[in-house]
Amino acid sequence: MAEQTALADMRSDGVGRPDAAVVRDALGVGIAVGLSGFAFGVTSAGSGLTLPQTCALSLLVFTGASQFALVGALAAGGNPLTAAAGAFFLGVRNAFYGLRLSQTLALPRAVRPFAAQWIIDETTAVSLAQPTRRNARLGFTVTGLSLYVLWNLTTLLGALGAEALGDTDAWGLDAAGPAVFLALLAPMLRTTTERAVAGLAVVLGLGLLPVLPAGVPVLVAALAAPAVLCLQGLRRRGAAGDDPQEEVR
Repeated sequence: MAEQTALADMRSDGVGRPDAAVVRDALGVGIAVGLSGFAFGVTSAGSGLTLPQTCALSLLVFTGASQFALVGALAAGGNPLTAAAGAFFLGVRNAFYGLRLSQTLALPRAVRPFAAQWIIDETTAVSLAQPTRRNARLGFTVTGLSLYVLWNLTTLLGALGAEALGDTDAWGLDAAGPAVFLALLAPMLRTTTERAVAGLAVVLGLGLLPVLPAGVPVLVAALAAPAVLCLQGLRRRGAAGDDPQEEVR
């Protein structure tokens, strides 16, 4: 409790960064990630979704990983319910981001339902990197607004371009979505645990792809995280059992 109080004091009373610096960083993230909406538009149109359906996903769902997972499963011939389940589980992490940001941003109750639409990886990262609450709110707002506008605009352009090109497979554009997804994911894998989870998820997803219906391997790959954490816990218990000093403590 004391740590949370200290954090709240620092957020509200600490020495903040200049607004221009926060806006610059937030715009950099918003523009860099927002441009990848073009790849989603192409991938979604190539999977058979109509232009309104593609744009509705970006407007209403607005979480890239879930959107790519949904259209990827549909493109592979997966059941819509299975595809939606995979997208849902990927999007659950945003609820945990919301719990953390509710303390950091401390937004008025009337604003929270609207701000919830912008709680994604990028806005969370920018907000939590700020030293004060004012900076965090500014970073969240600029990142969310720039990313939301640009993501939806490039989604529309990508979908229109895919319709104009016709068969996206003939142009190799069906690989655009997975490529962008991996490009966004790779820099986030900083620890050994994160790399182990990602590696096991890839093994499960690709290994089960030939034997399970489309969309199901994605759900099974989600078990990689608890499996790795469980193995780490067992290893630590074993190490503690072998260490007499650990037993004394």
